Amino acid sequence: MAIQRIIIAALIATSLIYMATAIPGTATFYTTYVPSACYGFQDQGTMIAAANPSLYNNGEACGRRYRVKCTGATNQGVPQPCTGNEVTVKIVDLCPGCGNDQLDLSQEAFSAIANPDAGRITIDYNQV
Repeated sequence: MAIQRIIIAALIATSLIYMATAIPGTATFYTTYVPSACYGFQDQGTMIAAANPSLYNNGEACGRRYRVKCTGATNQGVPQPCTGNEVTVKIVDLCPGCGNDQLDLSQEAFSAIANPDAGRITIDYNQV
């Protein structure tokens, strides 16, 4: 019984920490993964993202991993785009046209957390 309480308390604490450190932002997706600003023509898989210029910080973000969760829609076309899933993506590229707190996810990563028909979603993300 005591072990179950400890496990439940740990899960609650983890959720609270995630919510406290998550950065609200937006996400879009892209489909051409190489070459990338960080790795050139080296394939880095499909759970990847391009960082906005501020986060990218002249390449310092290359290789960092971020947990991303869809939190809602940004347009009326798909009013409830979120799947309820989270993904962890690796920063492999720069998104020069992205705004602050925006990530450009691979199409596969975006599709794991939201309906791609939405095109743009609101997210929470944090470095892991």
